[in-house]
Amino acid sequence: MGLLIYQIPFVKSRLAWRVEDLRTRVVYFFNPPDEAIFVPQEQNLPTPVIDSASTQPTSSGAASVTSTPAVTLAPLPPSANLEGVVYVDQHGGWNLCGPANLTMALKYWGWGGDRNEVTAYVKPGVNTPGLDAVERGRPDKNVMPYEMEDFVDSQVEGMQAVLRVGGELDEIKRLIAAGFPVVVEKGYSERDASGKISWLGHYLFVTGYDDAGGYFIVQDAYLRSGEDGTGANLHSSYEEFTSQWRAFNYLFMVVYPEDRLDEVITALGPWADEQWANAHALEIAEAEANALTGLDQYFAWFNVGSSHVRLFQYVDAASAYDLAFQLYAGLDNDEASRPYRMMWYQTGPYFAYYYSGRYQDTISLANTTLFDTIAEPTLEESLYWRGLAYEALGQIDNAIADYRETVRLNPNFGPGWAQLERLGLSG
Repeated sequence: MGLLIYQIPFVKSRLAWRVEDLRTRVVYFFNPPDEAIFVPQEQNLPTPVIDSASTQPTSSGAASVTSTPAVTLAPLPPSANLEGVVYVDQHGGWNLCGPANLTMALKYWGWGGDRNEVTAYVKPGVNTPGLDAVERGRPDKNVMPYEMEDFVDSQVEGMQAVLRVGGELDEIKRLIAAGFPVVVEKGYSERDASGKISWLGHYLFVTGYDDAGGYFIVQDAYLRSGEDGTGANLHSSYEEFTSQWRAFNYLFMVVYPEDRLDEVITALGPWADEQWANAHALEIAEAEANALTGLDQYFAWFNVGSSHVRLFQYVDAASAYDLAFQLYAGLDNDEASRPYRMMWYQTGPYFAYYYSGRYQDTISLANTTLFDTIAEPTLEESLYWRGLAYEALGQIDNAIADYRETVRLNPNFGPGWAQLERLGLSG
């Protein structure tokens, strides 16, 4: 009787998170995810000739912001604080950090939609009758930056978004001073149910700064430590901000009205040129990889790999990731958990290993991610790259099964549909 009552939609929507939390704790107790280690087995293989146009999951590409890098940049004011910010939290659902931050970025420009509208598109989830958008999207553990960019470019009339890596503190200040708030992706740590300090990815909406105080003014969709019991208008010191931002290669996103493109290009300066930004990110990562130690050095070497991927230098990227995973295995795992969620948020190693012809490493990394770091194998990106590697090795049935699972989990996952269509199949 209890199981039947639980299946009633409004009952399930209220209890599902408790059941999921209990299930996850049991799974992680018997199979600690921070003890899972991926060990690359294939090295120095020749780069195959592959048509990457139909296989790389990318954004819509609608916002093509380019210019010649500026020679000089205007001096920055010592502080700036944007007005008209509408705070949106991520509570009341699962993994809604991305939708909440994107909603804040859009509402700043007067958008009339809400968090649920963003959620329904970027986290459509399994199409189960009777469940709302938040409940359907529960298994989706992460919203990728390109998915947020795609929502703006394709679903919000008159608005565009631009993504860049290799950001610097002064560039974030410059954008804010020009009237453009910024979404950044960063790492975040808190103590989990096992008592360890656990790392996870997080988005942050940056709306001001103060050089005298040495901090950014941020809107944190998760925290409730502000004076009003929310994460609105919190202060993030420049040191803390940099340390947490490093984990995502200093990635930032700017949402802007189409008619203000020229202003965005001016504020971006050299970052308006995506190729320059990718090369700059590599310079930063290489310098930090040789200067830092411990967890920060792991993130830096991971960023070296990710920057090489953005520059289509896949063999160099694979070598950097090999070293990053070696460092990961050697991290102290007593008080702080290894950042086992890293592959939930970033897919660069899949690009690197797959396009270097290291198909078995691609499969092994996907399996470690899907079965050793997560309670349920619900990461469509990992399934997608495993499917590509299976197909490259001639295991067509396995590949098709993975492609179909990607679009079952996320009906808006274009790369999965593209592979099925290429093979003449449906979902």
